[in-house]
Amino acid sequence: MLTVAARLLGDAERGSVERLLDQDPFGGAQVAERISMAGLAWWRQDARIFGYGSRRHLESLCWLGANLIPVHASPAAVAAFAEMVVNEPRGCSSIVGSADAVLGLWERLGPSWGPSRDVRPDQPLMATSTLAPVPADPAVRLVRPDEVDVLFPAAVAMYTEEVGVSPTVDGGERSYRDRVAELVRARRAYARIVNGQVIFKAELAVVTRHTAQIQGVWTAPEWRGRGVARGGIAAIVRDALRRVAPSVSLYVNDYNAPARRVYERCGFQQVGTFATVLF
Repeated sequence: MLTVAARLLGDAERGSVERLLDQDPFGGAQVAERISMAGLAWWRQDARIFGYGSRRHLESLCWLGANLIPVHASPAAVAAFAEMVVNEPRGCSSIVGSADAVLGLWERLGPSWGPSRDVRPDQPLMATSTLAPVPADPAVRLVRPDEVDVLFPAAVAMYTEEVGVSPTVDGGERSYRDRVAELVRARRAYARIVNGQVIFKAELAVVTRHTAQIQGVWTAPEWRGRGVARGGIAAIVRDALRRVAPSVSLYVNDYNAPARRVYERCGFQQVGTFATVLF
């Protein structure tokens, strides 16, 4: 039987947690944003944060809420985190993070948590801290609060295409609309709108003091292949670097060759590899 070194963390260890997250500014961005907003107490986060290592030397983290997210997780930490949760009913909708850690967790959790809906084992994690070397599309701008209804159908189309299921099923329309509206209010949602229709969109879904992470990139099918996404990403990078964070990051499926070419042409370089298990 594995000796479990993992433990539930609380606000008393916030300093150690933040120092660890600083060591993985791109891979740990999703967790870093949430901790910066609400600390580590489970009752404020609606999630639990586990740590691995001594109190003097925290080595790894694992976030367990709507998603399971390992951060800076060594093989020993992965084994410890898995043992802590393997006998619990699965409550998360995905496992996402560094590929080695995610796939290690899934190997241990799969027999009791499975089946998965999809496993994406190779998702390049990319980042840039410079303006794109291609022209930015001047028509790509922040979405206004009165344009949420215009943006929402495109957001649903993106999510359905990317994840394989609509975010509106099982009564999810209201919560997803609220999320879209929240991103708009926070000045994180971008779009190019032509004749009342969104032809390109993306969001800064995660923002930390180190990086702004782009998610939800989508181009209307009839506009694909025209360079719309390239100019749109360049515009978002320009605004995000000026207004939000010192770097911009994202992760992309390895098989999505057109998207990878767009990001590379916009100056993004691979800084790691993510994996995602979807339920």
